[in-house]
Amino acid sequence: MSANACANNGRDEPAMKAASTSPFTAAVPSCRPHDLLWLDSPAALFSGNPLPAWVGKQWHAGLPVVVRRDKRSKGPIPVGIRGKRRSERAAAWVSPDSVRHVVTPESLATDRQKLAASPFARTKPVRAIFELARLELPWTWGVTGSCAYALATGQPVMHEESDLDILIRCPDRQERNAFARLAKVLDTLPCRTDIQIETPAGAFALKEWLRIKPGTGENGGGNSSLGQVLLKTDSGPVLCADPWQIPPLKERDTP
Repeated sequence: MSANACANNGRDEPAMKAASTSPFTAAVPSCRPHDLLWLDSPAALFSGNPLPAWVGKQWHAGLPVVVRRDKRSKGPIPVGIRGKRRSERAAAWVSPDSVRHVVTPESLATDRQKLAASPFARTKPVRAIFELARLELPWTWGVTGSCAYALATGQPVMHEESDLDILIRCPDRQERNAFARLAKVLDTLPCRTDIQIETPAGAFALKEWLRIKPGTGENGGGNSSLGQVLLKTDSGPVLCADPWQIPPLKERDTP
């Protein structure tokens, strides 16, 4: 197969075969941070530095890698490899041609029947997903982190007390009050829930952004200063006042 699953909406025949490794499927025009990728072989992984020994012992092509943020244009995709322990994380790159199957954060939250049939259905994070679904949020959103990995693979990396990581796609600028209804229910969910807002410029933590008092430049105890929020970009973290627009290099503050 000459074209990769990310660019070809996952319609390649090898990608359909690989789908048996996961109960969820997705078709996307390109790979984005937090997407889970299944590769054609472990040899697809490469890195500027030797990968840790645990990668060869624990990771295999039946498990996904996760797209991470890094400087890139067209070509290799930056990915992260997950081990059994929290401390076991490794950065690598893969060729787009080696991608056989893609699972997006959105696909893990939209199929309620598969969620209900999951072996993790009774855990607090999955119960929180169902509660968020009942809000009928106006944005596209999905699941990331350990919950996403567990749902997509069946691997027991999530437990009853795990946090839930949520990604909300917001391509258009939003006012803070647009998230008021969501903010009110966060503390009532069955587990701690961290929400990242994805913009064309990067991603930022919703709770941190909501702590900033509009028009005052004050922040209620977050990492930002002068009304700025920490934006995760492909070039690294940046403090900015408008998370929908990356500031010019000469105007950037780094944490």
